[in-house]
Amino acid sequence: MRIGELSEATGTSRRLLRYYEEQGLIAPRRDRNGYREYDQANVDRVAQIRGLLAAGVPTRIIRRILPCLDNPRDIHLPDAPPEVLSALEDERDRMTRRVECLTRNRDAITDYLDTVCTRASVNG
Repeated sequence: MRIGELSEATGTSRRLLRYYEEQGLIAPRRDRNGYREYDQANVDRVAQIRGLLAAGVPTRIIRRILPCLDNPRDIHLPDAPPEVLSALEDERDRMTRRVECLTRNRDAITDYLDTVCTRASVNG
């Protein structure tokens, strides 16, 4: 598929897809005429990238961990510098706090809806 098709399949702008390529996050094949050629693996990879970005992980960290995402049980980073490990720990902790906050908010909305629906059925 071409970049326009990948853009449509992932909901990601062409400009952003080119940025991902510049950052080394995706690597499309090139046709003889120089056109980028993408496959389903690229669709999946863009979804991973978008999810990590949405979680607040910076592209410099994403670039380091993407190879590990294909087979997470086989992660070997013996050369991982301490600052990368520290950054990953910080991101994990920040995500944990965000999950806890989202869980509290979801539970509060659920309680509110339960109360409103219960009152509506009693009064209705």
